[in-house]
Amino acid sequence: MDAQNSRKLNHLLAELGDTRLVSSRWLRARGYSNSLVARYVASGWLVSPARGVYQRRGGRLQWEGVVRSFQVGEGMPLHVGGRFALALQGHEHYLRLGDAGTVTLYGPERPPGWVSKLSMEQRFEYLGKGPLDLPAVPFTDDMSEPDLSVQGLAWHSAAPGSGALVYSTPERAMLELCDGVLDAAGVYEADALMQAMTTLRPQRVALMLRHCRSIKAKRLFLALADRHRHAWLAHVPLEGVGLGRGKRALVPGGRLHPTYQITLPGDLDEHLA
Repeated sequence: MDAQNSRKLNHLLAELGDTRLVSSRWLRARGYSNSLVARYVASGWLVSPARGVYQRRGGRLQWEGVVRSFQVGEGMPLHVGGRFALALQGHEHYLRLGDAGTVTLYGPERPPGWVSKLSMEQRFEYLGKGPLDLPAVPFTDDMSEPDLSVQGLAWHSAAPGSGALVYSTPERAMLELCDGVLDAAGVYEADALMQAMTTLRPQRVALMLRHCRSIKAKRLFLALADRHRHAWLAHVPLEGVGLGRGKRALVPGGRLHPTYQITLPGDLDEHLA
């Protein structure tokens, strides 16, 4: 291998670290031709855990590295949100069995196809744009916490060697979760999680509510917060928060919340116990 290609290889291996993955598109954009990449694979420097994606030999497949790869590496505005974002923040014991191992992703574009082909303990579930109309932004290493905060997002320090990745704060994650509720089981889960949401920030809650397009998500969020008598709810300004008109029957035969006009299962207390 000549000196120039040796330098390119060393630079690539340093960039990859232990958990980073890169796509064929990423490599081509940085001057690594298909033939050169094939040589790296044949020589044992790179391995391909799925078609069209590579990592260094001896690298570890971890969900954090996968997310980091398409967030920062591919420049895709996809964030970890909803159920899995809440699990990351210590609430996994409130989730239904098995759901804590599913990485829930939100954003305007689907994750790369190779994500579903990786042999990993976790699986990835793409849930679309989510209920908020906040503009999508590409995630870069120099994006500040305040810039992310106005989106209801934050940096999460991932496993050693994989850098940080972007996930929903509890205020946004709870609205994302509420938007996905389809039945009584989903309400039980959301209710258990809301019980633990004792320290949400009123101004951020208000911001997320104003940008939420889902009437169901907003009503369910507020009804559950009211049910648990969270102190922060009294300080949430609801001006500009559209809650729609009429009653919403979320579960058949449920009990109508008098303020937010959405039906909740009548046996919520039994499920919390």
